This record gives sequence, C-alpha cells and structure tokens, in this order.
Amino acid sequence: MRYLMIHCADESAVDWWDADRADAEGDAAVDAWDAEMKARGVLVGGGFLRPTSAATTVKVRDGEVLVSDGPFAETKEQIAGFCVLECTDLDEAIEVASRHPTALIGTFELRPYAE
Repeated sequence: MRYLMIHCADESAVDWWDADRADAEGDAAVDAWDAEMKARGVLVGGGFLRPTSAATTVKVRDGEVLVSDGPFAETKEQIAGFCVLECTDLDEAIEVASRHPTALIGTFELRPYAE
C-alpha cells in the first residue's frame, strides 16, 4: 500500500533552509535513513520543500483567480517535505516514519493513497 509521509516542523525551531548551516550529523542521519529505506524498497519518492516564505497560495472564487504570498493555513508547524512510501500496511508505515531522524523534532502525517 502506498502512503504519503508528510514532514511537518516548526520553521522557527530549525534552520535547515539556510544553505550555510552546518549540521553534518543530522544530514548523515537522514542520509542513512534514506539509504536503508531505499534498500528495503519502502522509499519510492519524496522531496524537500523551501520554507513557507517562498510559498504562493492559489484559489479561484467566483471565477476570479486569487493569488497570495505564503501558505494558506496558519499553523505552528509547516510542511517541510514529503516521502512516498510503499509499505505492506499501516503498521509498517508507522515503523518507517518513527525511525526517521526528524521525528524527534517534528511530526509526520501518514496518508494512504486512494486506490
């Protein structure tokens, strides 16, 4: 079964969007998780997102396209990235998400794909 694992984190608590950051240990932990999950055939896609300051929101109301800067929802945690997981069931998806290094500082939402 395919799941979208949405990475959510408080942007004010992390600075991974800063290209000059120096977190070799954190990067290595994420790289190790990626390598293990790819080897298991679980990680089949994903991506890292720029911060919400780079977001653009688009909606259409009464035939008018409305565009605004930033995210639509105002929440403490923002979507920082995502992984596409191919797991046997929800239990495996939970196990995979719980082992990701950023689970220690953020939140993961697991959403099954519609069949």
